[in-house]
Amino acid sequence: MKKIISIISVVLMCNILYAQRSELGILAGTSYYLGDINTSSQFYNPKIAGGIIYRYNLNPHWALKLNALYGRVEASDADFDNIRNLSFRSDIFEISSQVELNFLGYFTGSKKHRFTPYIFAGIGFFHFNPQAYWVNPATNEGKWYDLQPLGLEGQGYASYPDRKPYSLTEFTIPFGLGVKYSVSKAICIGAEWGIRKTFTDYIDDISTAYIDKNILLGERGTVAVALADRTPELVDPTTLLPYPPHLEGESRGNSSTKDWYSFAGVFITFKLGYKAKPSCFEKGFNYKENIYY
Repeated sequence: MKKIISIISVVLMCNILYAQRSELGILAGTSYYLGDINTSSQFYNPKIAGGIIYRYNLNPHWALKLNALYGRVEASDADFDNIRNLSFRSDIFEISSQVELNFLGYFTGSKKHRFTPYIFAGIGFFHFNPQAYWVNPATNEGKWYDLQPLGLEGQGYASYPDRKPYSLTEFTIPFGLGVKYSVSKAICIGAEWGIRKTFTDYIDDISTAYIDKNILLGERGTVAVALADRTPELVDPTTLLPYPPHLEGESRGNSSTKDWYSFAGVFITFKLGYKAKPSCFEKGFNYKENIYY
């Protein structure tokens, strides 16, 4: 019986110690995108973003993190004086796993090691759904349309066998940097900025070339024709006439580069298993053995 009690005591003590390596919290900030509309401007048209983060501290310099984040990205050619005149919005849902490297020894709750900058990298997947807003001139009613089912660049059409429908769920590689600060024995605050490398060129539904309008009309109808080429909606200031539509094969996007998106914000995490009055096993901070309370 004494042996069983001893084993149970050790297990409970280990659970206490390791639970306090875990932190759970929230991140709030912004999201934005880079792609065929916005090719280089960081923090262009940022939208509100946020989510839940879980961190497991392996030792003073390494931690594992899980994210479940949501953000919206939007862009318009009008912001870049591009007469292509395309625009979109997309909600992004991401789940990812990351490794953090603290430059300084850090533990939440430590008075000596309470601040550090860090970098992170990982892998995950995200879901997106590009949409565009169009006002029907016949009814004067506006509506947001899902773009992927329309195949505006010929995806899934027999006439364009090399253009396959793209998936709305893709892998992503998040990486970036941040800072952490321990404000109390159980609370950490910080800020981070992360870029996401993706393997799709269709977050904005723009990638290759314009297709034949008659084929598009027969496959998807008048809405698809209107959304595929929006240059004729603009008036040429030199002729005071609408711009002519694009011909089949003319460039609509740049298929040689993939789209990116980003999350940036501030976070707060709370140490799990923390007790205001530590037991005799939980005194102070043992940096050497990577135990902290």
